[in-house]
Amino acid sequence: MADNRELEQFLPDLSDPNQRHESRDINVWAIGKIGIGLVLTTIASIFIVFGVFRFLQVQYQKHPPRAFEIQDARQLPPEPRLVPNEPESLEEMRTAEDAILNGYSWANQDHTEVKIPIDKAIDKLLAKGLPARAQAPAEAPDGVSVPTDSGLGEKIQQVGGPLAGELK
Repeated sequence: MADNRELEQFLPDLSDPNQRHESRDINVWAIGKIGIGLVLTTIASIFIVFGVFRFLQVQYQKHPPRAFEIQDARQLPPEPRLVPNEPESLEEMRTAEDAILNGYSWANQDHTEVKIPIDKAIDKLLAKGLPARAQAPAEAPDGVSVPTDSGLGEKIQQVGGPLAGELK
């Protein structure tokens, strides 16, 4: 009860009519201006949409779309056309590729370089050999782990931790 009496000093006196409610809650004129602006914007938008529709209707009447034209079946359609016989075309393309891969021809206009069949080129490459990297040293310095193949090397960490040898 004592706590309520302490709080009552901060509450307004409701017996006074000036303290019952705020005399000015909102700015009515500002909200009215916003409402008027929204109504005017809506009306302007409606007129703009009707104007665009009217413009498009006039354009449509001036230049109506062409009616569907029935074409003569004896005429070829315009380019690009579909491939009339794809399996034969594919076979011709593969035959031409095989002729390039398995035949001899000049590689340049000066006739100084020759293209050879791919199987003979592979055989020559195997006989000649491919360049290789130099071999790593056989012995690594102490304390260095050298990876072999795709592994992580000998051991990353000794059993018992890095100080296991010093604890004995």
